[in-house]
Amino acid sequence: MVQAARNPQAAALSIGDLAAATGVSVPTLRMWEQRHGFPVAVRLPSGHRRYHADDVELVRRVAEQRAAGLRLEQAVARVRRSAAPPDASVFAELRHRNPGLPVHRLGKDTLVAMSWAIEDEFVVQARRPRLYGAFQRAEFYAASRGRWRDLARRCASATVLADFPESDPVAAPGTVRRAALADDSPLHGEWAVVCDAEDLSVVLSAWEVPGQDGLPDARREFEAVWSLRPADVAAAARTCAAAAGEPPTGTDGPLLRAVPAEERGEGDPAAAAALFARVVAYVDRRAR
Repeated sequence: MVQAARNPQAAALSIGDLAAATGVSVPTLRMWEQRHGFPVAVRLPSGHRRYHADDVELVRRVAEQRAAGLRLEQAVARVRRSAAPPDASVFAELRHRNPGLPVHRLGKDTLVAMSWAIEDEFVVQARRPRLYGAFQRAEFYAASRGRWRDLARRCASATVLADFPESDPVAAPGTVRRAALADDSPLHGEWAVVCDAEDLSVVLSAWEVPGQDGLPDARREFEAVWSLRPADVAAAARTCAAAAGEPPTGTDGPLLRAVPAEERGEGDPAAAAALFARVVAYVDRRAR
């Protein structure tokens, strides 16, 4: 992913202004730009560089990563990734980020069982996770309102997305925030549960197969993917946050989405086994 295009007319900071605002010297900024194309300058007809106001925060973040011991190329890549706009679709974001994820065609009952298993196995055990749920329609969330109210008490934040008439204000800790989807949001046709935490993380995402008008709700089918890979989960959380109109950071620091996959590992095999066992039990229970 690359940083989104910005209006050149809004670039008003000279390289000296940028250096003064960030504490990074002009020669260092020029070296970063020459070697890594960062920060991205707008060139005036005179040849002078001009920068956008949001470049100040990006440069500061690279400097912080460098001070923490990260190599320059890693710091630049990490900050660029965190600044890039996510896909509007959780399913598409996961497929783009991790093309090797298997896709499974599942019925609604199985997705319900998997969602409950994720909520019980991960949300209950994770340390202050950020929890997101994409419900498509408000009536579907209404059936799970009590369950999510209980889950929210264990979370740093809990946000549900559906065709609500309007979004709630920022929710207090321990409560659920309802976020209204934009009319053109792909999430109107998607199902998602995202638990983003430092110790346990998981995402389940599914999009509704077209051409099911007139089918009973219980017979609806979806194409689904899931992942315990922390970088996948963080990307899904970022997509949900953007759809909910939430900032990409919270009161307790940046979302984990900013950390590249190779630095966050591939997930916990024991957690995967526990989730699988719980899914099997829940699917069996619903099938009886």
